[in-house]
Amino acid sequence: MRSEQVRSDVVVVGGGLAGVCAAIGAARQGATVSLVQNRPVLGGNSSSEIRVWVCGATAHGVQPYARETGVMGELFVENQFTNPEGNPYYWDLTVLEAVRAEPNISLYLNTDVREVAATGPEEERTITSVTGWMMGSEREITFTAPTFLDCTGDGLVGFLAGAHYRTGREPRSAYGESWAPEVPDDNTLGSTLLFYSKDIGRPVKFVPPSFALDISTTSIPERRAIKVENNGCAYWWIEWGGELDVVHDDAKIRDELQAAVYGIWDWIKNSGRFDAETLTLEWVGSVPGKREYRRFLGDHVLTQHDVLGLTDFEDKVAFGGWSIDLHPPGGMYATESGSKHWHPDGVYSLPLRCLYSRNVTNMWMAGRNISASHVAFGSTRVMATCAVLGEAAGVAAALATRRGVTPRQLARDHLAEVHHALVRADASVVGLANEDPADLARRGTAVASSTLRQLVVDVPTATMPLQSPLGLLVPVDPRLGRLELLLDAAADTELRVRLHRTERPQVYLPGEQLRSVAVPVAAGQKQWVEVDLDWEPDGPRNAFVVLEADEHLAVHTAEQAPPGVIVLRHRDPEPGERWTDQFRHWKQVLHRGSLCFRLGDDVEAYAPAKALGGYARPWGGPQTWVSQDRRHDPEPWLAVRWDAPVPVSSVELVLDDSLDIDLINLHHHRTEPEVMPDLLTDYRVEAEVDGRWEVLAQVTGNRRRHRTHPLEQPVTATAVRVVAGAGTGSAHVVALRVY
Repeated sequence: MRSEQVRSDVVVVGGGLAGVCAAIGAARQGATVSLVQNRPVLGGNSSSEIRVWVCGATAHGVQPYARETGVMGELFVENQFTNPEGNPYYWDLTVLEAVRAEPNISLYLNTDVREVAATGPEEERTITSVTGWMMGSEREITFTAPTFLDCTGDGLVGFLAGAHYRTGREPRSAYGESWAPEVPDDNTLGSTLLFYSKDIGRPVKFVPPSFALDISTTSIPERRAIKVENNGCAYWWIEWGGELDVVHDDAKIRDELQAAVYGIWDWIKNSGRFDAETLTLEWVGSVPGKREYRRFLGDHVLTQHDVLGLTDFEDKVAFGGWSIDLHPPGGMYATESGSKHWHPDGVYSLPLRCLYSRNVTNMWMAGRNISASHVAFGSTRVMATCAVLGEAAGVAAALATRRGVTPRQLARDHLAEVHHALVRADASVVGLANEDPADLARRGTAVASSTLRQLVVDVPTATMPLQSPLGLLVPVDPRLGRLELLLDAAADTELRVRLHRTERPQVYLPGEQLRSVAVPVAAGQKQWVEVDLDWEPDGPRNAFVVLEADEHLAVHTAEQAPPGVIVLRHRDPEPGERWTDQFRHWKQVLHRGSLCFRLGDDVEAYAPAKALGGYARPWGGPQTWVSQDRRHDPEPWLAVRWDAPVPVSSVELVLDDSLDIDLINLHHHRTEPEVMPDLLTDYRVEAEVDGRWEVLAQVTGNRRRHRTHPLEQPVTATAVRVVAGAGTGSAHVVALRVY
């Protein structure tokens, strides 16, 4: 046996998506990082060993403009290009390549941390080292660092260090959560095993093993969705163990889940109820995908009220948007539905104080073990949210290490520094403006070759009957006056319209009603009908315009929508459907399409100044510069200009990678474009030096949102600009930053 010592600035234990993003986030802040993973692959539950979809704040398209940015966003977009078919092994490569691209990360796979050295009294513990056994290499490795991150999911490092934690379900009295049980218990969400099948084109039999479950003796056939076309995470409901200890009883849970998988496959192949003669099993998981275990206690415990109330934390560092998604303790054997959901009205913020231990002075945590109640955990536990929490914790851990302060001191005394670093990293934070004093672009003036100022969608491709109410969401900056809609009327009638404000900048649902208007419409085709809405909010906002149902009316639609414009349809639940508080009446339709409409007033929603400072993702509007169509501006550009020359060492861009498109790693749904359609794929960066434009960078084939262009030799410039290359449509730039 070999004993080794490894020293780094930060040690991250756990190589799921939370740990991967934590390691990358810390490394990009200049910290040396040891990433320690007890499996042969990275990715945790998303890896080819377990194969769970990476879900996040979009909630499968429920939340508009909610796709994650930062490291998780990079993984989504890169996987979309390199792995359009959703191959689990290619996803493994996407994650591995992202880690290997960071020179500050040392990766230790197959290394199981089993020992933690910590000192100090219970209320003020300090981790000094963790020790792991590298399987297959017979190496015992001790990792020392000033700072540690527990991204293990189960929370083993913090447990061994003496960190305060909870398991199970708190009582309703603890936080006043309506979805908490009256009486506390040890129940958790269970674990799952998945399987893949394939059609080999000829008959193939299946002889079930002796331990296969006879599912005809259970409620599974009646209460769970078994379909021959389903694969992988479509069988998320093969879940069990919530009434056991999901860690200590892991082997028992695995055996029961394997028996269920083979029993379900026996039912599909041999019950005579399915056309499955040519199907065979391609892959069966052997590692249960765990959902819940220890939740550490930080300086704040996230609750149901924070998730549903969209609490705007001062120390926000990440966001979520998945529903509160809780499963019955009985899992697949439960007689009730396999899950219940309560969607927040929009994305919600997550505070830094949930990401460090309240009693271990140098331990951060990220993933499903953060400081949250069981109910709130039902939303934060999904992997893309775990990933953005990982990046936030990694960035913060690197900053705390650099300053030599504890996590609590960082959150209390250096929050602005954390926010500047997260904004510069393009991390997933909503409502956080760029106020970094190091960004020279904030001192300049934005100018552009052109700007989209008229919101006009007037090329119809189809019609949509007003059988139920439709909602048209448009950015209002500075005012909303006349709205024209292109309609067909089968008979004389009147168009009834309601104007609502949206209550939060990240909410895309109707809030307070501002006015109601009725306009006569004569029978006829393709009529532009004018509605006077007359609203001037106190700042940039979104308006939600409701077109009431009318059996005589149909509205014309178009295939493309301007940034920030979405269409939703109102739907009432079907009988028996509304069995939880989750039901959302407004569902997005015409994805990336629009109603045909015209606004009478010019808009400032796409002004060049939106790209300097401000917000780097939609917040009360699209928050991006948009040029005119290339038919009118063939080589669009955006520039920042200063009154006096400034030293330029780096130019950084945030580009529009279509955050309204919901991506997923293993393709719960297929998203067609391999490169995001609103992205600048070809561009050049130039600086004005002594009155002449010099090319600083030339890029072709770009597929990333966040691009950094450091200069080998700094220049002194009076202006910097990004010039869009060849393309169609308009050019978009979310942020232009200069350092």
